Amino acid sequence: MTDSGAKAPLVLVSNRGPVAFQDDGSTVRGTGGLVTALTGLASHRPVTWIASTMTPMDAVRAREANGPITVRSPAGGEYQVRYVASDPDAYEGFYSVFANPMLWFIQHYLWDLSNAPDIRSNEVAAFHDGYQVVNADLARVVVEEIEGIEDPVVMVHDYHLYTLPAMVRAARPDVFLSHFVHIPWTQSDAWRVLPSAVRNTLYEGILANDIIGFHTTSYKRNFLQCCRDLMDLEVDFQRGLVHFQGREVWVREYPLPIDAGATRQIASSSRVHKFEVELLRRRRDHLILRVDRADLSKNVLRGFSAFDLFLDQHPEFRERVTFIAQLMPSRTDVPEYAEYLEKIEALVAVVNHRHGTPDWMPIQLKLRDDLDEAMAAYKNYDVLLVNAMFDGMNLVAKEGPLVNERGGVSLLSENTGAHEELGEYAISVNPFDIQELATCIHAALTMETEERERRLAGLKEIVTARDPGDWIDEQLADIRAKGAAG
Repeated sequence: MTDSGAKAPLVLVSNRGPVAFQDDGSTVRGTGGLVTALTGLASHRPVTWIASTMTPMDAVRAREANGPITVRSPAGGEYQVRYVASDPDAYEGFYSVFANPMLWFIQHYLWDLSNAPDIRSNEVAAFHDGYQVVNADLARVVVEEIEGIEDPVVMVHDYHLYTLPAMVRAARPDVFLSHFVHIPWTQSDAWRVLPSAVRNTLYEGILANDIIGFHTTSYKRNFLQCCRDLMDLEVDFQRGLVHFQGREVWVREYPLPIDAGATRQIASSSRVHKFEVELLRRRRDHLILRVDRADLSKNVLRGFSAFDLFLDQHPEFRERVTFIAQLMPSRTDVPEYAEYLEKIEALVAVVNHRHGTPDWMPIQLKLRDDLDEAMAAYKNYDVLLVNAMFDGMNLVAKEGPLVNERGGVSLLSENTGAHEELGEYAISVNPFDIQELATCIHAALTMETEERERRLAGLKEIVTARDPGDWIDEQLADIRAKGAAG
């Protein structure tokens, strides 16, 4: 194989693209941490980005173009994108039944196994007639895109596309496939929820890659263990290898950094400043902050319960502290998510009723996705709460400390990917221990200024040590090394 990482055209494939087209022809930035990561990759070197259509206008533009479209993201950057429209019923089964919640729940340990899931014909059909169909639609376009190219390189992303690599390799055995998984990889027993035939197809799909990447060492180790336990494959934990169908599959960790320069630039914008003026006008002595999607894995309810307990145990902080929670509603078409959002709103009402006064509302719940508003709060929190049950990386844990100007203390779940990098300077919390979290809130709010500043400086140093270019270069270097190894 030639120097693949350096010379061969690069194809990205993911469920979401960098932008979605609106009815008036304008574009909005694609949502989620994955898009944030990939826009950095796409701006780092020329790529063609293949993604599913998200809006009716995406589908119109895809039909009109019948090939790559040059799009400019509102967040900056120009990309060559091929949008792929799948049958709406197939996409519904792919996204809302199988990928979310089935795979997402498995990979975040979210199933209450005594009650759910019940695997019936609907779930199996969602895999065969939904997940597999959408993966095949995208795989077909990938094969078209690399037609006539010698030693093509395809970088596949996330849990939506586990079976696509095997489809592409069947059509192009010479392709170099790299797959990055942006969410946790759970231990073997979590995967036994799936029927064995479905599970085997997923594993055979992802093992068709040459390199499989994760955020952390623990996720890498879990994947290797799964290959041994569930597929009875020979694995090498020391070297990060799986032996599959006569090939060596490399399994690696590539912790995802943030773009510090771009984040600081946003933090200094005039719109952020306007939000900041209003926040400072209304703030009390202390500010606790969380910024999340309203996803079950983020553990929002236990965070509010811990704050409720903290106020019970430390009444001296009443009317002196405000908890701002900026939550983006997520996957509200999935019943579990709609129900979770209702529970969040109900618990906030209870806590505010129990502790609030005519002049003070303990929790300010903001159900919206506004990066500028979040950035204003990042700059001014005293405590940043990231208590996810399990999280692939959690970029909030990196963005907040980077721009914070108040010696803000991070309370960081030990089950986030970010904890592997940031745990030394954060206060580590068990996301299921509400009493511990309440105690840690008090410890953070009463911490000496010198210690707060020491911890924040340590977090800033780690967060700025690598940038998205390094993340991409590490993967491309492994692509080159494995290509040279054959």
